[in-house]
Amino acid sequence: MNRTLPIVLAVALFMEHMDSTVIATSLPAIALDIGTSPVALKLALTSYLVSLAIFIPVSGWMADRFGARKVFRAAIAVFVVGSILCAISGSLGAFVVSRFIQGMGGAMMTPLARLVLVRATPRSDLVNAMAWLTVPALIGPMVGPPVGGFLTTYVSWHWIFLINVPIGIAGILISGRVLPDLEGEPDRKIDWRGFFLAAVAASGIVFGLSVISLPALPPAFGIAAVVVGCVAAVAYPFHARRTERPLLDLGLFSNRAFASAINGGFLFRVGTGATPFLLPLMFQLLFGLTPFQSGLLTFVTAFGAIGMKFIASGTLRRAGFRTVTIASAALGGLLIGANALFTSDTPYVVIAVILFAAGLARSLFFTSTNALVFAELSDKDAAQATAIASVSQQISIALGVAVAGGLLEIVQAVTGSGLDRTAFVVAFGVAAIASVLSALFFARLPANTGSLVSGHGRRGATRDP
Repeated sequence: MNRTLPIVLAVALFMEHMDSTVIATSLPAIALDIGTSPVALKLALTSYLVSLAIFIPVSGWMADRFGARKVFRAAIAVFVVGSILCAISGSLGAFVVSRFIQGMGGAMMTPLARLVLVRATPRSDLVNAMAWLTVPALIGPMVGPPVGGFLTTYVSWHWIFLINVPIGIAGILISGRVLPDLEGEPDRKIDWRGFFLAAVAASGIVFGLSVISLPALPPAFGIAAVVVGCVAAVAYPFHARRTERPLLDLGLFSNRAFASAINGGFLFRVGTGATPFLLPLMFQLLFGLTPFQSGLLTFVTAFGAIGMKFIASGTLRRAGFRTVTIASAALGGLLIGANALFTSDTPYVVIAVILFAAGLARSLFFTSTNALVFAELSDKDAAQATAIASVSQQISIALGVAVAGGLLEIVQAVTGSGLDRTAFVVAFGVAAIASVLSALFFARLPANTGSLVSGHGRRGATRDP
């Protein structure tokens, strides 16, 4: 396998995943500088997520129409332009619009990186290659807050965006040399009605859940957006069945491996999406740790994620997709539940060991399901699969944060007390149950599912996708 290709793609994705959370700790400083409030500035967080939700569904068509390499390089360029605009913004409106533009580039980077990797990598090397793309998604959101806090404290908040400029330029130049030139289909027409419905569905749900969990606007706005998004989501399948080449081809769900990876991955990410939201709150509000101490402790998870990259391929080869996804989902869920047992007296070493193990389990699950999405699909379906998978991931993570925040509020209302340990026990418990239940989606897979990709029981494979 050409190791340069996944490394280049992983660096670009790390930039995007880190930037999605990097401003979280810098909101007060940015708000003071541009003359607004930190609460109002949370609209910038929401606008980035909404932009991702709108433009991810069209990423598959863009790749098929113009070629994956061209669109990937253009996406980095748009991301860099958005970063520069963020750095020079002098008002709330300008900053929100700049983050939206940045999100347009970020929306294309993740799905197209997967698509390029799938089309340029032999199926027997896909698991190892996917492991490189799993690491940025796991450690990027953890690195973002401490990096943003450090740059804001010791340099200037502007540099949390300007740092993307040299990285992005290098990414454009290097990807032009490393990425294969995958030609597009000049005559491929876009499904405009499908684009509208998919954009409204994804952005409505993500925007609504973000507003509910990060109340920069009244919760009624969030609830209304979720309802509109759900209506559009229900309407989309009716449109897709009547369209020859829909924007998102839901017919892929007839493939059992693909359906299990998407549905099981969705439920697992609801649980894991809640964890980065809950852990820092618990460490800081209940245990009295500083943001920096909390960040160092949660960052241990990243070492587990990186460590799994070196053994994921061998694990899948020995055990196969079905066994690995079931085991990693169950173990990952149980380790989320273990967070509920932490107290202020729990030794940091014990917490670190559990978080390290959680990083291993999550990384193995994500590497497995990311590869399973494509394991039994043909290359012509890869663009559709990558767009559907990315939309599903965005919605599930937003849902996880919203559910976690909602549970904390509900427990406080029921008990009549402040944010105490009981609220976190309930929230972690629900997140753990969701992740464990995701294993059920993989239980009915044949033992040799995706064997040409995993290498497990390869003699039982009957065809090459």
